[in-house]
Amino acid sequence: MQEAIWTHVLREVPNEGVGVLAVHPYAPGTVLACYPLSNVAAQPAQRYLADPLELLRALRAMRQGGLNLGAIYHSHPRGRARPSPTDLDLARYPVPYLIADVQRHELRAYLLPENTEIEVRVL
Repeated sequence: MQEAIWTHVLREVPNEGVGVLAVHPYAPGTVLACYPLSNVAAQPAQRYLADPLELLRALRAMRQGGLNLGAIYHSHPRGRARPSPTDLDLARYPVPYLIADVQRHELRAYLLPENTEIEVRVL
């Protein structure tokens, strides 16, 4: 699934790319689908905001397929694969947040509960 993420986020440069990953409910580490989403932020080169309608469609497709939201990914075209203050403020889902550092081709995952950064795994 990393290939799908990289294809998407590299296509979005210089803007941040955003998407979600679906997992099997009984094997949450098994990613089964990638849903690239449009970034509708007012300044898409500096932040991301997933298109709400596309996100709802992706979540509905997951539910209909018996899958769960497993992760949210986005890219930092000019920054490190670390959560920004905005990333921490906007984190709402209890799933890993994957951040792709486009310049270093590095993908890292974090849990962002209550504005707390916790690295969970390097992919």
